[in-house]
Formats: sequence, structure tokens, C-alpha cells
Amino acid sequence: MKIIVSMKQAPARDSLLRINPAGTWIQEDDLGFEINEPDAYALEAALQLKEKNSGEVIALCAGPARAAQTIREALAKGADRAIHIEEANARALDPLGLARLMAKAIEPEKPDLILTGLQSDDLGYGQTGVILAELLGLPHATIIMQVVVENGSIRVKRELEDGWFQHVEMPMPALLTIQSGISKLRYATLMGIKKAKTKEIKRLTAAELGTPAAPSIEMSRIYAPVRAKQAQIFEGNPKEAAAKLVEKLRFEARVI
Repeated sequence: MKIIVSMKQAPARDSLLRINPAGTWIQEDDLGFEINEPDAYALEAALQLKEKNSGEVIALCAGPARAAQTIREALAKGADRAIHIEEANARALDPLGLARLMAKAIEPEKPDLILTGLQSDDLGYGQTGVILAELLGLPHATIIMQVVVENGSIRVKRELEDGWFQHVEMPMPALLTIQSGISKLRYATLMGIKKAKTKEIKRLTAAELGTPAAPSIEMSRIYAPVRAKQAQIFEGNPKEAAAKLVEKLRFEARVI
């Protein structure tokens, strides 16, 4: 089976983030970058499916030239080849524009399965995967915790709220968005790193795929949340104070 894994390069999780002078995004010049964590779990799920059912895994990444580092890491972990959509301003695209580019790159491959992470660590839209499925006319399911291939179809386990799960049978081809923590991530071996240097990376440009329209979402300003400490004393007997506390937690803090 042929599996395509959509991957994104995101700022390293331990990076010190600073807002750029324009206040429109973070400063990226001195940041380290890595595979977006949810996408790393999608790659792991694809590699495990390949090991059980044979076939090939193709890493798909849209981003600037530095995204080649993320692609090489995916190849070192076991992906067979990769497609790099070279787009310096990929972050500025909205999920629809990005999904359109990806759909054009995917169509000639005719994969049996497309896996994406649930969302990106930096923007967190959580929409690109499902939009991509719609553009390709594929059935899809989200928040996937388990994938089993059965007689040309798949059976997936979806995570719901309050500890509930849903099991769904789907035909292939299909698209799944993978939940973080689906399994333990593997490390790239020394042999894998050596082999990655010889694996194919197909490079495409946005112009070749049809430059997307202007984004319908504009990032006007980002800022750090205001930190403030506040204490409130509830008067009355313990029962009355507890009732007031529950009311505050439910309707103001919205944590229960």
C-alpha cells in the first residue's frame, strides 16, 4: 500500500519565542526547527502500517528551503521518498490555500492512505487535513488512535471526550488525522541517516502546482498573554463558600 504523510516543520518546542518588531509573528532567524510533533506521530503510524502490510511511505512537506532538514529526518526514520513543495511563504497561506497545493502534489501519486497530524504546534488550525480530504474527494476521520488494515479497507479508533472511543470502518483510499501519543516514536538509526542521503526528494514549486489565491485569513497581531494574579475570599460558612467557588469555576473560569 502507498501511504503519504503530510509533515510540517515547526519551531522547536524548547525555543525561546520572541515577537517580531511588526508584532505579526515570532522572530524565526535564530530559532531551531523540528518535525511538528503531531506529524511525527502520523509518520510513526505510517511506518508501522508499512511494516505490517508492506508498501511505501512518502513524506510530503510544504515549506521553505530549511524544511529539507525535516524531510531528511523523515527519510532517516524510514520514509521511502519525499515530496517537497518549495514555498517560502507557506506559513502565510491559510489552510485552504495550503491544502490546494498539497492536493495538486498528491493527485498523481494516487495513494491508498493519507495521514496528517491532528494540528500544527505553531498555528494550531487543525483544518488542513480535513480540507485536503474534501478537495481530493476522500472519506476521512479525525483524532485517530489506532489504524488496522482489513481486506482492502481500514478500521480506525477515534478518541472522543470523557474517555470514550469510537470504532469506524472506512474504505480506502482515505485520509486520517492522527492524535499525538498514538504510539512511541522511533529514533533515526545511523544506517537510516546514511540511507536518507540517497533517497529521492521530488521538489515542486507553488507556481508548478498553481499559485494559490490570496489568503482569506490574515494574522494582524500576536502578543503574549497578560499575566495577573488575583485572590478572592469567599465569606460565609463552608457550604456557602463551596457553592460560590463552584459557581466561579463553572461560569467564569469555565474549568468544570
